[in-house]
Amino acid sequence: MLRVVVLGAAAGGGIPQWNCGCQMCCAARSDKPELQSGQACIAVSADDRNWFLINASPDLRQQVIDTPQLHPRDGALRHSPIAGVILTNGEVDAVAGLLSMREGSPFTIYAHQRVLAILKANSIFNVLSETNVAREAIEIDRSFTPRLQDGTASGLDVLPFTVPGKGAWYLEGQVHPAGEDGDGDTLGLRISEPASGKHFYFIAACARVTPELKERIRGAPLLFFDGTVWRDDELIAAGLGQKTGQSMGHIAMSGNDGAIASLADAGIGQKFFLHINNSNPALLRDSAERAALTTTGWKIPHNGIEITL
Repeated sequence: MLRVVVLGAAAGGGIPQWNCGCQMCCAARSDKPELQSGQACIAVSADDRNWFLINASPDLRQQVIDTPQLHPRDGALRHSPIAGVILTNGEVDAVAGLLSMREGSPFTIYAHQRVLAILKANSIFNVLSETNVAREAIEIDRSFTPRLQDGTASGLDVLPFTVPGKGAWYLEGQVHPAGEDGDGDTLGLRISEPASGKHFYFIAACARVTPELKERIRGAPLLFFDGTVWRDDELIAAGLGQKTGQSMGHIAMSGNDGAIASLADAGIGQKFFLHINNSNPALLRDSAERAALTTTGWKIPHNGIEITL
């Protein structure tokens, strides 16, 4: 049985963002606490005992505290059911939480070589001693089986693939630690349980839906997909920034080329948006944008929701 727990669904900064006084963040602090969300991260398990994180958000410590499935085993002085972390990119949103896992419990980091190069180039990640925390390179379009702390198979199969996107924004104008050429900075994942045949897709960052990507995920029973902005110029229109969604490597939910329209006839079962920015009006349950989203079968998950396939 394949189990997925959503630890957070927000984009960088979470909701409310620490320094933001926009309508959404103010509402989250006052009369709409249901808007509060940590940054995008999920946990997946094939046995309900051992879990793998997909990305490690900056909010990870609190997310683990709030998630009973990730608590230490009763009676154990030192224990964690987290067997590994699978990284889909090198953005701060995806890797900063690794620093909250430095207390000596063994686990494995799985990431493309381009992302591992970013970690290696930043000495702060040396707090994750490779004696306890192995770093294993994953390859595009080659499936792998993440392993438990004792080396046994997890019961999961993970297939990484490239999606349109961008490298980490903090590397703009700098030399990438892995060099300027090559894919691997933005990955999607097909996560499956071979024993049951169940699977789902995780694509938290995506600049556009190509015909190839649409065919790859067609008919999927479950999809987590980039929901950063409702419209491409949303941050500019709200006075919150000068970048469009596209310039940040994120597709809009709405519009003729947006995620909702592009995937409308892809035959996908459960569809959840993740990595949702605090500027996105679809977060408001009584908004026209949320109504349009819901009508097309998409959902915005709440922290702690568990989905079983």
